[in-house]
Amino acid sequence: MKFVIQRVKEASVTVEEKVIGEIGQGYMVLIGVAEEDTKETADKLIKKMIGLRIFEDENGKTNISLADVNGSLLLISQFTLYANCKKGNRPSFIEAGSPDKAEMLYEYIIDECKKQVSTVEKGSFGADMKVALVNDGPFTIILDSEKL
Repeated sequence: MKFVIQRVKEASVTVEEKVIGEIGQGYMVLIGVAEEDTKETADKLIKKMIGLRIFEDENGKTNISLADVNGSLLLISQFTLYANCKKGNRPSFIEAGSPDKAEMLYEYIIDECKKQVSTVEKGSFGADMKVALVNDGPFTIILDSEKL
C-alpha cells in the first residue's frame, strides 16, 4: 500500500464538473492498493499518517500533527501509484490490487480515518476525477508499506 501525503492549505476533488469533496488545511492523500494489502496494512499506514508531525510550530519546525492544527483529510484512490515503467514507455498496472479489493480497502481507510479525524472527505472510486490543491511548502511524504 502506498500513501502520497501532501500537506495542503486547501484541496478539492471534482467529478463531472461537480465538487464532491473539499478541505481546508490538512492532507490530500493519494492511496494506492496492491493485491497483497490487508486491513492490517491499512491500519499501519493510517497510524503513521495521523501521527506525522509535519506542520510548523511557532519556531518554524515541523513538530505539529494533523490533530494539533485541527486538520482535515481528502482521500483519493489512485491505482496508478503502482505503475511499472520498467519495460517500454507504456506503464503496466499489474502490481495494483484488483478493483474489488482496492475499493474495499479504500472504503475501510475512509471509515477508520473518520474515527480519528473530524473532517474526512473523499473522491469517487474509479471515477475520472480532477484534483486541485494548494500544496503547503510544498511538503509531500510518501508512505510505502513495504518500507515501513
